[in-house]
Amino acid sequence: MRDISMAKAIPTLMSLLLFATPIGAAEPATPPPPSRIANLVVYGNDPCPAGKDGEIVVCARQPESERYRIPKELRAKRKQNHPAESWTARARTMDEVSQKVLPDSCSAVGSGGQSGCFRKFQQDARDARNAQKAEEAADKP
Repeated sequence: MRDISMAKAIPTLMSLLLFATPIGAAEPATPPPPSRIANLVVYGNDPCPAGKDGEIVVCARQPESERYRIPKELRAKRKQNHPAESWTARARTMDEVSQKVLPDSCSAVGSGGQSGCFRKFQQDARDARNAQKAEEAADKP
């Protein structure tokens, strides 16, 4: 007997399985292409156009008052997921969010953020010095 390695046998078997056609198998018949179907919306008393060359035309009739309006699906109001909030609260929230990108904000994002880091460092040092003085004053009778 001949010794065939598995590395050589697997590609051979795979090619046999892929390209083998069962005996007596017939090619499936391709179905004829479907007729063209057109869906249209007509308004008021406008006639539904006739189809040409086997074309199927399906018409939906809408009242004349809907002719120049935005479709109902697109004009539906969206539900608000958040409770009613005053404009003052919204403006305050926007100010807090945008503060991070404004100058003097100590942020890597936005213009002038680097100048805010030094200012923040100075303010923290000043607050620590004032807290220490207040603590020393409280300890003295």
